[in-house]
Amino acid sequence: MGCCEKKPDITELFGSNVFNDKVMKERLPKDTYKALKKVLAGQSELTADVADVVANAIKDWAIEKGASHYTHWFQPLTNITAEKHDSFINPTEDGGIIMEFSGKQLIKGEPDASSFPSGGLRATFEARGYTAWDVTSPVFLKTDAAGDVTLCIPTAFCSYTGHALDKKTPLLRSMSAVSKQALRVLKTFGNKTASAVLSTVGPEQEYFLVDKKYYLERLDLIMSGRTLFGAPSPKGQELEDQYFGSIKDRVSAFMKDLDIELWKMGILAKTKHNEVAPSQFEIAPVFSTTNIAADHNQLLMETIQKIALRHEMVCLLHEKPYAGINGNGKHNNWSLSTDDGQNLLEPGKTPEENEQFLAFCAAVIKAVDTHADILRATCATSGNDHRLGANEAPPGIISIFLGELLTEVLFGIASGKKVKTGGKEFLKIGVDTLPALPLDNSDRNRTSPFAFTGNKFEFRMVGSSASISGPNVALNTIVAEALDELANRLEKAKDVNTEVAAYVKEVIEKHGRVIFNGNGYTEEWPQEAGKRGLPNVKNSVDALKAYLTPKAQKLFEKYGVLTKEELHSRYEIYVEQYYKHINIEALCASKMSRTLYIPTALKLAAKLAKQIKVVKEAGVSSKVQEALLGKVSKLLEAIDKKTSVLETAAAKAKAAGDATDQATIARDEVFAALAALREDVDALEIITPAALWPVPTYGDMLFKL
Repeated sequence: MGCCEKKPDITELFGSNVFNDKVMKERLPKDTYKALKKVLAGQSELTADVADVVANAIKDWAIEKGASHYTHWFQPLTNITAEKHDSFINPTEDGGIIMEFSGKQLIKGEPDASSFPSGGLRATFEARGYTAWDVTSPVFLKTDAAGDVTLCIPTAFCSYTGHALDKKTPLLRSMSAVSKQALRVLKTFGNKTASAVLSTVGPEQEYFLVDKKYYLERLDLIMSGRTLFGAPSPKGQELEDQYFGSIKDRVSAFMKDLDIELWKMGILAKTKHNEVAPSQFEIAPVFSTTNIAADHNQLLMETIQKIALRHEMVCLLHEKPYAGINGNGKHNNWSLSTDDGQNLLEPGKTPEENEQFLAFCAAVIKAVDTHADILRATCATSGNDHRLGANEAPPGIISIFLGELLTEVLFGIASGKKVKTGGKEFLKIGVDTLPALPLDNSDRNRTSPFAFTGNKFEFRMVGSSASISGPNVALNTIVAEALDELANRLEKAKDVNTEVAAYVKEVIEKHGRVIFNGNGYTEEWPQEAGKRGLPNVKNSVDALKAYLTPKAQKLFEKYGVLTKEELHSRYEIYVEQYYKHINIEALCASKMSRTLYIPTALKLAAKLAKQIKVVKEAGVSSKVQEALLGKVSKLLEAIDKKTSVLETAAAKAKAAGDATDQATIARDEVFAALAALREDVDALEIITPAALWPVPTYGDMLFKL
């Protein structure tokens, strides 16, 4: 934007491409608006008459904004969103067209479901699938680089038999489950105003940017999203001068355009900054209701990639694009809020508020410890295996950070001891008074996978490229179970205060082992976790098995979130995806080795041999050249041999019986063969003249942006 150009009014820009409440009020008849609001509040069903009026208003609004097509925008069981575009045009008898959009078209779509993964829920030849409008997630417009505008209708996606084939359907079910159980607990505390409890999320998104010209010269980045080879740059992140550093002009221009596009779609992008690693960045939104937050995060990832390309850059969302420096995570900040404006994980300023908070906090602790395996499974991908436990992200051990004060309060209640806060002594809950807990009652712990941060829990294990739906489906459901058990006790209790005290005591005694406020990066912590009986699942193949346990099946079926068949389908799909990702990496590494690195080694060896001959003929010592040729020859032989080992391992995995066997071989043999081959290729890079090296180096990609 030039110095004389008028800057956009952000207050007018925000939500300008969203059919939000303001637009609904302006464009819908009063009766229709009131009827739709009741539908949004869950108080009534959407009738055909109301749907037709709403659809027509949406169509007129979209066309005025430049749209000619609409799509049911959904999230299949992959890491992308799906959309099939249909135009508004319909033929007329005189050979012309009319622009139409019915309530039926708004509410329901019928995309072909045969090419989406179903994990055995559908036979390959069974193609029928349905999309259904998620009325609680606003309709919006997307604009591409060519200026083409598309009306997007957020939807759920299910099969002809009613099975959930997407990530949104179980998310909506889990939100309903946790709301129902949380309301029961609230009623025992005398809350008569709340009619719903909403799980809310603010997902922080990390990503790398790389110059497009370098990206296009790296087959590994194109095919797998990460560098399969690459010697360390002379400088990495060791000077700690990247984090929160001044943003480069080129990146700032990209971020500005990104903000504008996100704000148009009503996405509450709030924070942007340099991250720890060079060319790494983060963007964070304001909290939203969980299903909307999931929609917005998918849009955010898609939009980052599109806007980066407009600036001749490529966005890397892989959890570990570069070895030796920090990878990308997605911190999932989760909380529970009532529709009357109360955050249930807010400690509060009075003892009465604290009592309710401590009950909900204890329920979360119980849920996380009881179902740590399920939470770990939701973060299981081949990409995240590179990141978790790599001294930059939480280890594969699920633990909870509460901070010293809150830990002291809970353990004090459990033991009946006096607790000091702010210089005053307080006795145990429900007997006399409760300690007044300040909002920021502790420092933060960046090594904890599940940390209390004042009025929410931050689940830090989630991978950067993943949908946040899976982790939040699990969080909502396991907490719903804990709240269900708590409500059963409180509803029967003669005295709620006394029962809360007993509940907190019991939770700490049975599940206090999961609370750990120390450094999760130390070598001692896994040993200590083992003594506590906390599971340490180090790879995705093992982690995903949690979906197959009777405990998981009972949990998800009891609260109507996932059937046994739907749960098993997710296991099959995610295990298969794990294998396929590693297989792609193996095929890519083999091709790069055979067509780039081995020829480079041969070329370098030939040059050295020629130089040795010339030097010897001149009567000069060729000791240095001969030593270097010896190194190159050894590396050449090793690279050729290890490439063959990799190819054999990949072929073995491909020929295995089922997806689990394929994934197991990929983990144990292909993964190891990839790492072994990389060692020699990276060693070759270090001794090869820059002019001969066939691909951009880490120094190029990380620092020439």
